[in-house]
Order: sequence, then C-alpha cells, then structure tokens
Amino acid sequence: MPLAANVVVALVAALHLGFLVLEMFLWKRPMGQRVLGLPRDVMVSSAALAANQGLYNGFIAAGLVWGLLAGPAGFAPKVFFLSCVVVAGAFGAATAKRSILWVQGVPGALALLLVLLARG
Repeated sequence: MPLAANVVVALVAALHLGFLVLEMFLWKRPMGQRVLGLPRDVMVSSAALAANQGLYNGFIAAGLVWGLLAGPAGFAPKVFFLSCVVVAGAFGAATAKRSILWVQGVPGALALLLVLLARG
C-alpha cells in the first residue's frame, strides 16, 4: 500500500508541475488556448494572474516531492499538501470550472486516501 500511495502522490505532484508550466509559460501560447479553450483576449489579460497561480501549483508540487523524499517523516507534508490540493480542487470546481474537480480534486483525494490507509 505505501508504494501505491507514493506512486499516486508522485502523479499528483507531476500534475501540479504540469499546471505550473501551463499557467506560467504556455498561457498565452496556442497550446494554452487549446487546453483551456478561452478566447485570446482573456488569456492575454489574465496572464499575470495565471503565472501567480502557476507559482502556487509549483509550491504544491515541491511540498509533495518533499513528502516523498522524507521517508516516514514525509507523512505530515503529504497529508497537508494533498489536503490543499483537495480544497483547491473543490473551490475551483465551485467557482471557476466544474472539470477542475476531476482534474485536480479527485486525484488529490485518491492520493490522500491512499496515504492515510498506508499509514494504518
């Protein structure tokens, strides 16, 4: 069970690194527009906000990697950062786009559940 939990935590960290790249570097590019489906003028006018959001996603990824590398002492960081992911996913789904729940919230919740079950 600990291996499965760590694999899913690593996948959630990778997702958040992907969000960082999308929001900080690809936001105004054609790929960012394709992924998000927003009009070009909205993408341009919100680029600074997206970059800030991307930076926070990077912090989430860093915290999860810290938890993975810390061995048994990484339990608390994993629980904290995964809880942040779940809350952010639920908030994003409620306020911005429902699909955020499935892309961010559900993977975070699954990883959190596995981490808690692996702890026993």
